[in-house]
Amino acid sequence: MNTLAHRNSPALIYGSALAVALAVIFVLFFDTLKSIVGIWNSSETFAHGYVILPISLWLVWQRRSTLASTPVTPYWPALLLLLGTGLAWLLADLGGVQVVQQYAVVAMIPITVLALLGKEIALALAFPLLFLLLAVPFGEIFIDPLIGWTADFTVTALRATGIPVLREGTNFIIPTGSWSVVTACSGVRYLIASFTLGCLYAHLTYRSRLRQFLFIVLAIVVPIIANWIRAYMIVMIGHLSGNELATGVDHLIYGWLFFGLVMLLMFWLGSLWREAPAETAAAAMTDRAAIHPNSVSSGRHAAVTAATIVLCLALWPGYSRYLATAGQSDKPVAIGAFRTTWQTGSAFTTWQPAFTQARAGFRQVYEHDAHPVGIDLLYYRNQDRRSMLITSANRMVAEEDPVWRVIGSERRQEQIAGTQLAVREARIEGPGPRIVVWSWYRVADRFVISDYVGKLLQARSKLLMQGDDGAAIMVFAPYQENPEQARTALRAFLNDNLASVDAALASNKSAGSSPVATARQEVANEQIR
Repeated sequence: MNTLAHRNSPALIYGSALAVALAVIFVLFFDTLKSIVGIWNSSETFAHGYVILPISLWLVWQRRSTLASTPVTPYWPALLLLLGTGLAWLLADLGGVQVVQQYAVVAMIPITVLALLGKEIALALAFPLLFLLLAVPFGEIFIDPLIGWTADFTVTALRATGIPVLREGTNFIIPTGSWSVVTACSGVRYLIASFTLGCLYAHLTYRSRLRQFLFIVLAIVVPIIANWIRAYMIVMIGHLSGNELATGVDHLIYGWLFFGLVMLLMFWLGSLWREAPAETAAAAMTDRAAIHPNSVSSGRHAAVTAATIVLCLALWPGYSRYLATAGQSDKPVAIGAFRTTWQTGSAFTTWQPAFTQARAGFRQVYEHDAHPVGIDLLYYRNQDRRSMLITSANRMVAEEDPVWRVIGSERRQEQIAGTQLAVREARIEGPGPRIVVWSWYRVADRFVISDYVGKLLQARSKLLMQGDDGAAIMVFAPYQENPEQARTALRAFLNDNLASVDAALASNKSAGSSPVATARQEVANEQIR
């Protein structure tokens, strides 16, 4: 009886300590975890997230015999990893990068297990713990390239079939109608579902790391190619049926049926190389089960380790709240007309960017030598989820907009006022003339087009308690057939007015200007004079 009590006591102590540590993660980072569930609820693409935790728990339960015979020894170096994930969460919180926050919080779970229970336990539970990372909604970054690849393949296959195609961006026209490759056609849902199932299947079916890796690669490649074939088949079904079939909701149904058949075929092929599970030596298991008292750390070690873990976790949310308060500014934002030699013109388009609510905005049309150019300035301060400068929710055209659509986009380097200016170009079609839009951000006294660079600059500013001010700058001009006509007008406008626009935005900065900002301001003022 005493031996049994001795063996069960450490398991109870460490189990309780682990439960407390995981509960602390849940409480301290509740908003981040809530954001994960919120995306599961709002997007069918990530609805699989609900089954990740139950599957991980089931996999842990399958290893209960191995766990019962594995020594428990806290691994203190893992606390450095825990501090690293906490710092990553803080920087992502300051920069408003939700997906990094989510990955950081979920990664805290396996790291906590490693720190508290030790390397042997963490290694035994490596797959169930790492499988939790698949609960994080990630993959939207692949939508645009997947859309492009799908459009490329579909158009190429149609032409190879002998069907004439007129293409513009991701939109194309064939003799029987017009088609567009949109988000639902990108195949990202199939890719994410296939990758998740492929990881689980490879783990349960193979012991060889090489076979596991090759099957996971297969689970990535197959749905991408299958989606290309699916898109081509849908267009062909619509073409041959006079657009009676595969043109509405039914083409999504065809897509999932086709995807299901492809997955069944892939798993069937994978089963041909199935490996038998490794045999467990009962005698060896029995020997390991007789744990020596010295192979399990004391309850005092468990308490100290758990307390240190809680301290490492609690540091970051508290510091984040302090920085958020210290960086807030009540200074009003006022963006008015800037000094320019161009004349005020008449609106030539009703297009507006689909951005979150800004603190202040300015929109005007100017004209010079019969060339109209519009400008849209959106200024952000004290940002939150509802008002954010850099977020995937901000688009030139809202997703599924019934009127406007982007027919082409690219990044450009333009020579403006003797310097290189990087811009994002979007060509937009809708009522009235087509327009070319050049856009970029102004963050921390710098012009940037990269969301990642912009987020890092915002995080640095907030970390230095210099506020989170930033602005989106958009200039746009009309064209009929050749977009170079609009580009010429935009270059002329920016050559004459970029310094004035920059000065107008810089005057609203809430925190003290850096030397770089001061120098830029002096140059701008000199150019204006």
